[in-house]
Amino acid sequence: MGLSKKEKAAYSLGAVGKDMVYMLSASYMLYYYQDVLGVSAIAVGVILLVARIFDAFNDPIMGVIVAKTKTKYGRFRTWIFIGTLLNAVFLILLFAAPPALDGPGLVAYAAVMYIMWGITYTMMDIPFWSMIPAFTREGKERESVSSLARSFAGVGSALITVLTVKLVELLGGGEERKGFAFLAIIVAILFFVFIFIMCKCVKEKSNVDIETPSVSEMLKSLVKNDQAMTVVIAIVLINCSLYITSNLVIYFFKYDFSINSSASWTSMYTIFNSVGGATQILSMLVLYPLLRKAFSAIKVFYISFGAAIAGYGVLFAILLIDSSNMVLLLVPGVIIFAAFGCLTVLTTVFLANTVDYGEWKNHHRDESVIFSMQTFVVKLASGVAAMAASITLSLANLAEDSSETVTTVASSDELMILRGTMTIIPIVGMIIAVIIFAKKYILTDEKMKEIASVIRPGGKSQKEAGE
Repeated sequence: MGLSKKEKAAYSLGAVGKDMVYMLSASYMLYYYQDVLGVSAIAVGVILLVARIFDAFNDPIMGVIVAKTKTKYGRFRTWIFIGTLLNAVFLILLFAAPPALDGPGLVAYAAVMYIMWGITYTMMDIPFWSMIPAFTREGKERESVSSLARSFAGVGSALITVLTVKLVELLGGGEERKGFAFLAIIVAILFFVFIFIMCKCVKEKSNVDIETPSVSEMLKSLVKNDQAMTVVIAIVLINCSLYITSNLVIYFFKYDFSINSSASWTSMYTIFNSVGGATQILSMLVLYPLLRKAFSAIKVFYISFGAAIAGYGVLFAILLIDSSNMVLLLVPGVIIFAAFGCLTVLTTVFLANTVDYGEWKNHHRDESVIFSMQTFVVKLASGVAAMAASITLSLANLAEDSSETVTTVASSDELMILRGTMTIIPIVGMIIAVIIFAKKYILTDEKMKEIASVIRPGGKSQKEAGE
């Protein structure tokens, strides 16, 4: 019996809340501490990067803990609920820095809160995605749930991307510090409510035994699963490209676009993200399914890569000509957002496939182990991207908003550092990713059918399983 609409909707709703929280932290912590509170951009970048290195140890250990957990609520939902509750608390604390703190005290506070936020996010994120193989059948059903959940996660990300600046302005009455604090409270509450609904409605149905390897055995297993490592590398490079752009686009509108435009930079930033967010959601919900009907998943992957690279190239050319023409900026923006929408869905589908591949090759399933890597590499990518963004801000001399600073930056060649980092570096990352993927990834639809016939003799093919 297949999943009910209620179960699919509940799991997708949980993904909305999860990515709202993640996007608020990933895209706005640097801006909050650097531009709002005045902390050095390099200091914030180091915090973000060090926290991600710490996750190199935290994430795999969490994967093992999840695999060893046995409660009446299941191994996955238990940690999803606990992690969500704690993460909601630390999200509020992260964006509510005490006014009395400054200098080294503020840096220390940011470091502690962000590391604790990362630990508690890992508690719920690893079991959240690891749960997919435990309540779905292989093949089309699993791909459908992965695609739907990723699409709704994109909705959560888009909501934060589009609404944050205006909501901060509204909630804080023009005072950004207060606005971020109120917004964090609202997002934290929604996060907890959405995950609570998911935990109540989605049950773990799989009775497949999950082995519990030691950390060293787990790492060896990951190294042996060459397909998982290939997808992980692609995820790192794709997300680095995306997060570098998302971290810097707010500074572009505030310090670059606004120089030659009389329009409010916050309004133009909101419009750009609204169009981009809508495009990304439609890409996940409409474009990807349409492309998937006509092409294999791997072909859609290459099409999306090509579109993203072309979009970044066009964007860079436009920035050289007229960085204040909103209509022109939206053209490559739509292409890039559409491409990343498809890539987000596909990387999750490919990673889920590597779980079956690992069972076929290594004779045991490691859902938690494999998906712990997804959490780690996405956060690692955000840390690397934030560090790159912080270096860019320092080199381009972007600081607290003032007419004098804006004029200085606009009249110097340093402004090109911002534009180049937003476009050229992502192009390089995407090209490297597609080369590695093309050389190493072998899990075509036909290969997955072959693997399914071996690990589940007499079982249905991917096509039949989805019908």
